[in-house]
Amino acid sequence: MNRLARTAGSVTGLATAVFPAVAFAQDGASTKTLAAARTTEPIVIDGRLDEAAWNEAATIEPEDLHQILPVEYSEPSQWTRFLVLYDEEALYLAADMKDDEPELMTAKVLRQGGNNSWLDDQFNIFLDPFNDKRNGYRFQVNPHGVRQEGLFKGSDQVQWQWSGIWQAEATQGDDGWIAETRIPFKTISFNPDTDIWGLNLNRRVARDNETMGWVSRNRTQSPAISGELTGITDIEQGLGLDIVPSLTANERRNFSPRGNVSETEPSLDVFYKLTPSLNASLTLNTDFSATEVDDRQINLTRFGLFFPEQRDFFLQDADIFEFGRIGRRTMDSPFAAPLASNALPFFSRRIGLSPTGQPVDLTAGGKLSGRVGRWNIGTLAIQQDQFADIDSSNLFVARAAANVLAESALGVIVTDGDPQSNLDNSVAGLDFRYQNTRLPNGRTIESELWYQQSTTDGLDGEDAAWGATLWMPNTSGFKGGVGIKEVQANFNPALGYINRRDIRDYTGEFGYTHRPTGRSLRSLYAGGTVQRVENRGGGLQSEVSQLRVNLENQTSDTLSFQYQNEKEGVRRPFEISDDIVISPGDYSFDQLRIGVSTGQHRRIVTSVSYAKGDFYRGKLHNVNASVEWIPMPRFRASIAYDHNDVSLPQGDFDVRLVRAGMDVILSSRLSWVNLVQYDNASETAGVNSRLHWTPEAGRDLYIVLNHNLEDFDRDNSFHSNVADFTIQYRHTLRY
Repeated sequence: MNRLARTAGSVTGLATAVFPAVAFAQDGASTKTLAAARTTEPIVIDGRLDEAAWNEAATIEPEDLHQILPVEYSEPSQWTRFLVLYDEEALYLAADMKDDEPELMTAKVLRQGGNNSWLDDQFNIFLDPFNDKRNGYRFQVNPHGVRQEGLFKGSDQVQWQWSGIWQAEATQGDDGWIAETRIPFKTISFNPDTDIWGLNLNRRVARDNETMGWVSRNRTQSPAISGELTGITDIEQGLGLDIVPSLTANERRNFSPRGNVSETEPSLDVFYKLTPSLNASLTLNTDFSATEVDDRQINLTRFGLFFPEQRDFFLQDADIFEFGRIGRRTMDSPFAAPLASNALPFFSRRIGLSPTGQPVDLTAGGKLSGRVGRWNIGTLAIQQDQFADIDSSNLFVARAAANVLAESALGVIVTDGDPQSNLDNSVAGLDFRYQNTRLPNGRTIESELWYQQSTTDGLDGEDAAWGATLWMPNTSGFKGGVGIKEVQANFNPALGYINRRDIRDYTGEFGYTHRPTGRSLRSLYAGGTVQRVENRGGGLQSEVSQLRVNLENQTSDTLSFQYQNEKEGVRRPFEISDDIVISPGDYSFDQLRIGVSTGQHRRIVTSVSYAKGDFYRGKLHNVNASVEWIPMPRFRASIAYDHNDVSLPQGDFDVRLVRAGMDVILSSRLSWVNLVQYDNASETAGVNSRLHWTPEAGRDLYIVLNHNLEDFDRDNSFHSNVADFTIQYRHTLRY
């Protein structure tokens, strides 16, 4: 911990010595404001602005809006007006959106919970109830009234897996569409001691890929790039208590050897707001059987893959547990996503899942998270049941970060416990996250500096990890950044994610985006990326260098070219396919890729890419293609195919991954979603069929069938391996 203390002193010194001039630039920017209007009249959320209260709403008129994309600050092509009201229980936001060609509006998503609604026409709400320029919520609704919501993770990324209870409806007419929303104060956290909230709004016209909004810089909107809603007073959250009982009935059938297991389990989640900004939650006998299945991935490396968290309990206030922005950005290299997340001190998928991905019961769990003054705090305690030869374990995570400067934060994290072994383990870390979105010409700069140290039974020394990055994520002109990460040989975040140890990882990305003013080409990007991983003891482990050119037209059709050189320093043989082993040695191979994709607003959306090049002293051909067909909002079909054909001196093999989906949406509240995934590496096909009924926000019924088939003898004859059938009902009681 002395090393941590010394690092804290260094980080604080860096913040005050290196960044004062930049921090000063942040303070001088002007801010748009909107005075909130309060109502005592009831408002029915039906997508119609026919209540008298809307006549008294605070409004953002068309002349106060500008185009964000494609030409920032130019005049929008469509007439739009935003309206804002509040009462003691909720914030009401609406949008009246005219369209001179309403028959061309894009509204493909009808399923509530359909994660692709961001491809439709949209009304978007950015809400920062603490007005701290760092955290916030994003709510969006499409012309069918389909809701989607997420938590901001820094200046430009949203964690869409978060779900909150709010209401939205929309109506379509001959001259456009109207969206009407209600965001209860029970759903969000806020600071009751201030009457100023961060607010931003926008509208997207999908067919032209046009976005128009209230406040933007660098073609971006976020908690740091927003206006202010003033005068919010005398609001309440009631008791701030959500009780969420659920009942799960499950039957699991194994076919080899044969056996059936049936069980019915109740579970309970309780959420209580100790204050409007501090949340306590408790989970008992937690069941995750209705969680969506992971997308399968192809792995042609000798390192592990990374799968994101999808379980609701862990996603609640997940932004507070973010550390050092580790994992936020990934580059287009074969192993970028796992490497970007390497050395995460806390990765919730380590809890409740065995090393092979099988569910492990959680007896109980508690969480305290929220904001107190300038502090963002989060604590998590979980009791995980025994499984295999692993004893029952008590797991603990604590995170605290203080807001410093105008948009930055300084924080610590501590974890204790190992969910996948019987060894004692703990990790302590310190991070400083710098952000400035108010540089001249709308530029943004971000930087991170972090240090961690682990303690594990049987491991002594070489147990630290640290990293630093400097990044300019500009959407026009120059963009780029550099980073370095070191992970020592014995660093062991048992509650986190580790992909490689005993390495030093260097990254660099530089590019330029040109945005011409013509009618055909929207943007031209050219740039390069380098990622080099060295063994700390000397020698190269991996390196990828890329040159990319991307062209996008005004309807979001894209054409891309990519040249890539990859180098691998293999020190131990590894099996890349059955009976095909890559021998130790130094390898260098080149690859060329060309890709084409169509705009996401179309009824038929296609994407195809082809790559050809060397691969470990052999050859590789890759075809990646996908087609999505949406003839009507009530039906969606898709198929994706990824094929790697590899020829090596040791032998030839191919790896195929097929994913096919079919969605039948009976209404925005009732949907039937089906997914089939097959890969020839495991020779298994997985079928996931999920019926989801949401009579209203906060009430959900799931009927889920999972069925795995396997080609045991590799003779293209598939037989049932395991199947499970689950019925789960969840009901939120709010007080």
